[in-house]
Amino acid sequence: MNKWSVPLLLIIFAIFGAVLLLTQGKSDKNAAGSPLPSDAATFQAISLSPIQEQQQGANAQQGAQPTVGVGEGMKASYSAIIKTSKGNITVNLTTATAPNTIKNFLDKTKSGFYKNLTFHRVEDWVIQGGDPKGDGSGGGQMQTELNNVPFVRGSLGVARGGNINISNDAQFFITKTDASWLNQQYTNFGVVTDGLDVVDKMAIGDKILGITIQDTK
Repeated sequence: MNKWSVPLLLIIFAIFGAVLLLTQGKSDKNAAGSPLPSDAATFQAISLSPIQEQQQGANAQQGAQPTVGVGEGMKASYSAIIKTSKGNITVNLTTATAPNTIKNFLDKTKSGFYKNLTFHRVEDWVIQGGDPKGDGSGGGQMQTELNNVPFVRGSLGVARGGNINISNDAQFFITKTDASWLNQQYTNFGVVTDGLDVVDKMAIGDKILGITIQDTK
């Protein structure tokens, strides 16, 4: 072993140790700076950016199971009247497109779940409400039911977070414009047949006074 061997080895070990410490510090910073969102937080909004949705999907829960089943005796379609502080909005629900979602909506409606809840989100293209907490963070989970029905002005959809397979079981939205970027990305389970002028007048905090269901022939 020559006179340079020991100092050279010491230098190599010192460099290796410094690199190891820097790598560990960066890993700890990333772990602390990127906490996973809570289950409720993943349902706060409808994203306008499919890219953002895909990025959020990496942090969302996977493999949720349906929370409702299609009940026997359900009719082909129903008419729901959403009574609000600005007037009534009538929507048609076709069970062939999203039967589990519609059953969940019918069950909540009949139990009075939506009475006195609010529209917590109002933008130039959408209104969103039905959150039991009133701030976009409430509601449970249910299976998303994608279909080929396009999102047009007056479409009724279900809010969800980053995981396309999991939707919110309480929050719904109504589009004020055509919204093709939502097609086959969110559950579409109805369309407004009367009251689009009321949809256009809604403001944040306006109340859902109640929802009644009428069978259609």
